[in-house]
Amino acid sequence: MNIHTPDMDKEMTREEAAQALARLRAWAKTASAEEIADLDPSVAALLPGQGADYPALSREYPADFTVDAAYKADLPDLQNGPASLIRGAQRQIQHVGISNFRLPIRFHTRDNGDLTLETSVTGTVSLEAEKKGINMSRIMRSFYKHAEKTFSFEVIEAALDDYKSDLDSFDARIQMRFSYPMKVESLRSGLSGYQYYDIALELVEMDGLRKKIMHLDYVYSSTCPCSLELSEHARMTRGQLATPHSQRSVARISIEVSEGDCLWFEDLIEMARTAVPTETQVMVKREDEQAFAELNAANPIFVEDAARLFCEQLHKDQRIGDFRIVASHQESLHSHDAVSILIEGDTFSAESIDPKLFQTLFHVG
Repeated sequence: MNIHTPDMDKEMTREEAAQALARLRAWAKTASAEEIADLDPSVAALLPGQGADYPALSREYPADFTVDAAYKADLPDLQNGPASLIRGAQRQIQHVGISNFRLPIRFHTRDNGDLTLETSVTGTVSLEAEKKGINMSRIMRSFYKHAEKTFSFEVIEAALDDYKSDLDSFDARIQMRFSYPMKVESLRSGLSGYQYYDIALELVEMDGLRKKIMHLDYVYSSTCPCSLELSEHARMTRGQLATPHSQRSVARISIEVSEGDCLWFEDLIEMARTAVPTETQVMVKREDEQAFAELNAANPIFVEDAARLFCEQLHKDQRIGDFRIVASHQESLHSHDAVSILIEGDTFSAESIDPKLFQTLFHVG
């Protein structure tokens, strides 16, 4: 015999449902997995962090787990997904990739054989509007295939070919930055020490045209010609001791390397030193410090002079195409810097400049 009570047909209120849910959850917290499954597996979904189709997960790292081809093929790949996954405007991105990927690279030198230097790599490619993204690790893998070779622009080109092909892009760029040591003699004492030059090699391909670019930061002392004349005037007319102001200064020289004979790092450094000989010193005794004061007095220089003197030297070398000179004289007289930019050709021309460009020329010893 079935017993039917009027309450069974009564529609449950939200408050009654909440009470029933609370009692069911309280029971499920103390019940075993078998008891829950025996009642109804869906009860597990009522517990925090659980779900009917979400099993309890292992919290131990599976060191012996191996990946086969089938497993790899089944892995999700959101970054290389369809255009329907693109967020934001569906537009071409000119450069996307990695920055400051570091590894040891061997370089040819003009005078001292090969050197292995820690190198920071920036690699980017273009991304077409209908593509979601790129596989960043492919850039690193492509570069590593060539990392054991002695590097030159030709090997950088091989790396660029690889990752441009791997990532199916039309434009690409590789830049390698490193600190290049070069032994420099003191002015008079006969001592010598290593000067370190910030250098970057860049290979750019746009619209099927490749350009090889070299950047050099050259650090020098600049003595203000006006301050020098005023100091001498005070000495001569009033017998007043006065010193002209001079300051550490930096020029970033960027050049397009023309095809033909090799342009060595040392060649570009020597051009800069010929243009502005007051390079900061490494090993200094008293006679060197006096010589440096004399050298600065013989070569007083405004920031405009510096840009034009560097330009004059670069013009003389047929291995150099377009170039840009960015100079910053970090004034000891003023609380601001004196700066100049001189550009030759179209490679480095731009309507706008990085607002923090000149801050990047600050040299920390």
